[in-house]
Amino acid sequence: MKGLIMKIGIDIGGSHVASGLVGKNGELIAKETRDINISNLNEEKRVENLLLEIIDNEISNLLEKNDYTIGDISKIGIAVPGSPKDGKIRNLVNLHVKEFNLGEVLKKKYNVMVKIKNDGKCAGLAEKEYGSLKKYSDCIFLCIGTGVGSAVFLNSELLEPKNNPGFEFGHMVIEKNGKECNCGKKGCFETYASMKRFKAEAINEFKMSPDTVAEEVQTYIRQNIKKKNVNDFVGKYLENVSIGLSNIITIFEPEAISFGGSFSYYCDIFLPILNEKLKKLMFNKDSKVDLITAKLKNDAGMIGATEI
Repeated sequence: MKGLIMKIGIDIGGSHVASGLVGKNGELIAKETRDINISNLNEEKRVENLLLEIIDNEISNLLEKNDYTIGDISKIGIAVPGSPKDGKIRNLVNLHVKEFNLGEVLKKKYNVMVKIKNDGKCAGLAEKEYGSLKKYSDCIFLCIGTGVGSAVFLNSELLEPKNNPGFEFGHMVIEKNGKECNCGKKGCFETYASMKRFKAEAINEFKMSPDTVAEEVQTYIRQNIKKKNVNDFVGKYLENVSIGLSNIITIFEPEAISFGGSFSYYCDIFLPILNEKLKKLMFNKDSKVDLITAKLKNDAGMIGATEI
């Protein structure tokens, strides 16, 4: 044994699972990532079983490739969408999982402490402790990717309700009778602000192949942002993002908002435009909010999961 200084952080997203070996100071030693494909699943091959298969494979690879055993691991921390509670993952709307006691299953399998927390909160904790939000007291982390995750800090403390994780900004309604969300409501913020939606609409708008990947969409936007049709498309998307942001700012009056998820790869393009749009929507016109890019990118969920 090398000493119980290593932790395993697992980030379950709407389209992938990432697992990492994390040191005592939040350093990511190694990671494994695998996409989630639920299109071919049936009653016998459920999402829950697929998640267990992926997690088991990633943990095995991490330990074997880095010369560790499970005996060297002090904790497994899991960042997951939805409303996890008491070791159970719940309400994973993009993966269609209502409830699954993942914590109990993994604890029995590995005989290690297992902690589970909402993914937005985990990523926010990592950014607050080690990343872009370290110098701010009142701040917000927004992870905009497949959905919209979030964490709110006041006086440097993470706000946590007693019943559910809360602060599900992705599911506040910004458009009455708007587009239907996977959660069952209509007009949710994430149906307009998610990068999954941005990618799908970009492919449709610019007549790209249905197989176009996110990196190709980003390249196209970057190369053509000065063209009117592309600039208008981005502006329309950010108009919806700015509506959600203005609501959040009016309620919490943060010093800063940090953007993670795949949104962060566009921040140099998006944030100047967002700043201009927000000026027209702010309730307190003298509010000064720093819009910044997350430092830990897609690793934040894994690192933050080991802090819970």
